[in-house]
This record gives sequence, structure tokens and C-alpha cells, in this order.
Amino acid sequence: MPELPEVNTFQRYFDETSLQQRIAEVQVHDAKIIHNVSGAAFIDLLTGRTFVGSYRRGKYLFAELDNQHYLLMHFGMTGDLAYYQEEEDRPRHERFTFHFENGFRLGFDCPRKFAKIRYIEDLDAYIREIGIGEDAQRISESDFLEKMKGRKVSIKGFLLNQSNLAGVGNLYADEICYRTKVHPASIADKIPLKKRKEIFTTMQKILKMAVSKNVYYKEYPDDWLWQWRKEGTKAPNGKGLVQQAKIAGRTTYFCTQWQKEYR
Repeated sequence: MPELPEVNTFQRYFDETSLQQRIAEVQVHDAKIIHNVSGAAFIDLLTGRTFVGSYRRGKYLFAELDNQHYLLMHFGMTGDLAYYQEEEDRPRHERFTFHFENGFRLGFDCPRKFAKIRYIEDLDAYIREIGIGEDAQRISESDFLEKMKGRKVSIKGFLLNQSNLAGVGNLYADEICYRTKVHPASIADKIPLKKRKEIFTTMQKILKMAVSKNVYYKEYPDDWLWQWRKEGTKAPNGKGLVQQAKIAGRTTYFCTQWQKEYR
């Protein structure tokens, strides 16, 4: 599932290719991923409109239209965007296409159909409805710490809960815990304040770095746990072995010799 850095890359691509372009025609090849309007209504709502901006909230990308409405693009596991001109470049699993007046197209490709597309008339109301927290790159340290107060869940579960903060998924949560020497099963409100602040700062650094690399994993640091996610291998710093367990319902990697558990 794409996490905040991946969706940020989608946002950059969308902004660079599709803003300020009038949609001359919309084609819907498969309406399954369009969740709150029919395929025919989707065509009517988008034809003649122009994308004027975009807004990312964690794993959600909202494309702003010239009527102050939004198109939500939640990419699921296999969603992708393709900007192209020639028919032979059309993605194999394209579900819908925007034909712009400049002759180019923006196609939404999704082989497994797990993406979710919605037409949103009131963005603020929709965000309140789904209960999503502030974007993990925009949340303040004070708000982050306030949300941790009294929480009896694991720190892994806290980071994954999108109502606390939006955008951190399984891989980055493990990385945050590893780099702060905190066992992912640690109870959130048992972690010392100084260490909670370190978790916040480290989260920001990790997300900033990932965004700057356009989520090109080969350029991630060699000492990230990301590169060593196999049980029984030596931890990146050589201090102990990588272990695996289910924490907060997700497969989790950690090193008990390096990461302290707070209970």
C-alpha cells in the first residue's frame, strides 16, 4: 500500500502534467474503482473541468477542480498515473482516461482494482467524515505528543492509526522504531517524553528523506532496517538479529538487542 512518500511522488507527477489543462473528454473503461458516482455521472462531472491544484493528506491525493470540488485518488496497492499522447502508450489496465485539450491524456492504471476514486463536493466535510488525522509531515510536535498522552496501544499501532496522523504505513513505522531504539510493541504512553520527541523528529527526517528521493528505494541509506527485513539476518548496525512478529495486526521487523521495550 502506498505510504505518504509514494503519494507525494504521485502528487508531483500529477502537478507537473495535469494542472491548468481543460478536460475535453473523459473515458471510463471500468467503473469499479469509482465509488460514489456512476461511470456516466463521472464523465458528466469531469468533462469540461480543469484541474487547478492538488492537496495531499497522508495516503490520499485530492485533485482540485475549477468548481472548488475535488477528485479523490486513493491508489490502493497497484494504482498509478500515466501521462501520454499516443494510443500505443496507453497502460494495459487503464480504468479511466482524461483527454486534455492539448492532445495528451492522463490515464489511471490499476491492475488489481484496489484503488478508490471519489468525487468530493466538500473536502473539509469528507475529511471529518472519514476521521483522518493531520498529514504526518504537517502535524506539529505539540499535537503529536498530545495525541500520545494516555494511549495504551503499541507505538507501532499508534503510528499506523490514520486518525492520529496520516501517511505512515508499515514499512516506515518499523523504520522509525528502529532508528529511535524503541521496540514497536512498546506502550505509547510508557515511552519517556524525551524519546517521544525523538520519535517525532525521526519520523520527520525519514519522511523528508524518502520524499526527496522520490521513493527510489535503491537510494535509501544502507543502514536502514528497510534493507534488512528478513528474520534471522544481522541487524544493519550488526547489533543482534532481525526478528519478526505480528504487532498491531501487521508483520513487524525489529531487533530486541537494539530496541528497548517500554511497558
